[in-house]
Amino acid sequence: MEDAKPSRTALGVARLRALHQFSPQAALFRDPYASAILGDAAPTAKELEQEDERSRRMRLFVASRARLAEDWLAAAVRRGVRQLVVLGAGLDTFSLRNPYPDVAVFEVDHPATQAWKRKCLADAGLAEPPATTFVPLNFERQNPADELALAGLRPAEPNFFIWLGVVPYLSQEAIFSTLSWIAGMPGSEVVFDYSEPAENRDAAGQAALSFHVARVAAVGEPWISFFVPAALAQSTARARLR
Repeated sequence: MEDAKPSRTALGVARLRALHQFSPQAALFRDPYASAILGDAAPTAKELEQEDERSRRMRLFVASRARLAEDWLAAAVRRGVRQLVVLGAGLDTFSLRNPYPDVAVFEVDHPATQAWKRKCLADAGLAEPPATTFVPLNFERQNPADELALAGLRPAEPNFFIWLGVVPYLSQEAIFSTLSWIAGMPGSEVVFDYSEPAENRDAAGQAALSFHVARVAAVGEPWISFFVPAALAQSTARARLR
């Protein structure tokens, strides 16, 4: 993405999360702030009627991964984790919905995207949550460990990381550097998603991948990293992530 512009794909994901609130499957992932943070860019219920199968699948994927991440976070909190780091937060609203008053939230994102999010909050009349610290970061140029330490993250304590919709856009060097850093914090955990290469997909999957790859590339945010699950599992094991 361009340094001075917020992420277009972050906007697209936020619109899917908001659109999901109108769907029959809304109970999968409830987000009362999804539309509010978007302001005039929020979708309408009518858009759900115009949804094709590819769009429906992507909406359900976005909602499902958010639900999965927050369910795992809930389990971590029960174990005593009290710090959450959202890497590549975009317009994520967990900090507004945070049901854990003693859990500190660190939102990490590209400076332009983070500034845009904070403006969206202000324009919607939503106060920035007091338990949330915003940490501007370019993953390819800055070290998240350094920036988060300066922001007050306590690396000696167990931390929970949510890293959704980011890995495909990063180099493998940046990805594994981040994973190794997380692995170095005892008791820490990360939930992240990734994309499989075309050769791992059936014809329908290849067509969907081609569509989405072209779409994100067209807005200047190309996918550059793909993983075969078995090989990724081996790589994460070598990074001491179990």
